Amino acid sequence: MTFTQIHSQETIILGFHALSDSIRMEVLNLLRTRELCVCEIKEILNIPQSKLSFHLKTLRETGLVNTRQQGKWTYYSINLSQLVALEQYLSEFRRSIVLLPTRICEH
Repeated sequence: MTFTQIHSQETIILGFHALSDSIRMEVLNLLRTRELCVCEIKEILNIPQSKLSFHLKTLRETGLVNTRQQGKWTYYSINLSQLVALEQYLSEFRRSIVLLPTRICEH
């Protein structure tokens, strides 16, 4: 059974799409070492709450982050299993590439 049979193509596409934005990448970089409250992320990145909420929602929907509610605050952490899934997809993709000799165009 191949990786893409286990994880839907849509899940992979959404995951890579989420990684294609610089703000979302900054959020993930912040979460590499510890769980953070949304208020801490907002303060560190110095962006409006509405903009941050949009990006955090995208990361949640794609499964790249976990959330935990404590009182009125939401805490975010990296969902390592989803990052591993994207890494496995790339690894499988790389292993399946056939290297061909360079073709010379005769035009």
